[in-house]
Amino acid sequence: MTAAIEPIVGRYVTVQLNDGPRRVYFEEAGQGCPVICLHTAGADTRQWRHLMNDAEVTNQNRLIAFDMPWHGKSLPPEGFETQEYLLTTEAYIETVLAVCDALGLEKPILAGCSMGGRIALQLAALHPDRFAGFIAIEASDFQPAWYDIDWFHRPDAHGGEMGAALVSANISPYAPVAERWNTLWMFMQSGPGVFRGDLSFYTKDDSLIARLGQIDTAKTPVHLIVGAYDLTCTPEDAARTAKAIPGATLAVMDELGHFPMSEHPKGFRPFFLAALGKMTN
Repeated sequence: MTAAIEPIVGRYVTVQLNDGPRRVYFEEAGQGCPVICLHTAGADTRQWRHLMNDAEVTNQNRLIAFDMPWHGKSLPPEGFETQEYLLTTEAYIETVLAVCDALGLEKPILAGCSMGGRIALQLAALHPDRFAGFIAIEASDFQPAWYDIDWFHRPDAHGGEMGAALVSANISPYAPVAERWNTLWMFMQSGPGVFRGDLSFYTKDDSLIARLGQIDTAKTPVHLIVGAYDLTCTPEDAARTAKAIPGATLAVMDELGHFPMSEHPKGFRPFFLAALGKMTN
């Protein structure tokens, strides 16, 4: 039996944020154009592992995925036991820019899914000069919660299993069974209150709506990708958002859901490669 060592390399970097230092775990693979890959709410960098193991993707692109603080292998801040985790747009933007600075990245492409796609569009509006392009996956201007997010952090319920149950409806029926469960496992492992804190940002901050008109795709391209089986960010939501950004492009994936790079990597692959091809003006 031959051991197969994957090309993904994982390391830690300490970044300084306004409220203190954070030890952030990141993984990378490939060489060439840097591509920052942002995970969804309540998950971590493992969502990107298939693309990071794909030689056709990494032979010209340096994929870099990091766990947001409180997620995966990135610990929460000191004293977290006395805090309530509630992600904000400002903190999210600060973290992404701080990681880019710490890794010495000059104008990387930013690819984010779900809440990562939402923040990609915020950065396209507020910090376009820092990036070469934006791939916003399962992203839209805003969707209010159609569920009570407080259910995901209760003493009498397992928040991870509750979160997995919720997002299971957002996975396409075409997704391979193994990858469906691998995707759900990440949510089952989520730290107490983390999914709830991410959803607070995703379902309550509607500041992007007024900023969409600021995005200048003539300077920095924006491409949206959405799965037809996404119940949270529907193709109609993504189309509405793309229409509000002059020059933005949109692709609808007929057989994919809300976590395409994780739930159905083979199905997502051609859409991601096509998106990378759009990132040069």
